[in-house]
Amino acid sequence: MIYLSDFVSLIFPRICAACGNSLWKNEEGICHSCEFHLPKTNYHHDLENPVTHLFWGRVKIETGAAFLYFNKGGKVQRLVHQLKYKGRKDIGIFLGEQYGLTLKYAPGFNSADAIIPVPLHKKKYMQRGYNQSEQFAIGLAGPMNIPVNRHLLTRSKATDTQTRKSRFSRYQNVKEIFHVSRPQDWTGKHLILVDDVITTGATLESCIQALNVIPDVKISIACIATAMI
Repeated sequence: MIYLSDFVSLIFPRICAACGNSLWKNEEGICHSCEFHLPKTNYHHDLENPVTHLFWGRVKIETGAAFLYFNKGGKVQRLVHQLKYKGRKDIGIFLGEQYGLTLKYAPGFNSADAIIPVPLHKKKYMQRGYNQSEQFAIGLAGPMNIPVNRHLLTRSKATDTQTRKSRFSRYQNVKEIFHVSRPQDWTGKHLILVDDVITTGATLESCIQALNVIPDVKISIACIATAMI
């Protein structure tokens, strides 16, 4: 007898978002093999890792980390593409949950008061229907037991894609486009700022400069992946 779920899978096959192979019944989103072989950075073990170094002399942060290494044409790129452009919100949540299980014990992250996703402009949000960084933040929030705040940081301008821009051009593209609501309510708080992929850090730098209007604020960074060499 063919059950309804089996019939549906024949028409809409369930495939791994990383490798494209068929998923077994007990697998969701990513196959166990891809999950096991995800290229983890383990940056959270070192407060002064390459992500943290990227912001030295630019803006002050407590620490920074990325869950995975991003290589062009690799499985992580495929995962991020599925998350951003194919409506796979579940991928962001899954990766956030996996990283949250680690960061909840990591110095520089386990004392945070809120998780802040890098915001999309409302026009792009309407087009996409969701914010990929917010999905990652939602995933992090569960195991870390830290709330996500979607309203503290807002974006006032819809910018061009950062892909293929130089570091200076990336910074100019996002300069002074982020704003903070009711900064006085967050005095002395520790915030985790999250994004999908970090390359030059220009977008995160602009966000941090906006968040620095909050008196005595502490900021850490957590991303899905880093494209830095």
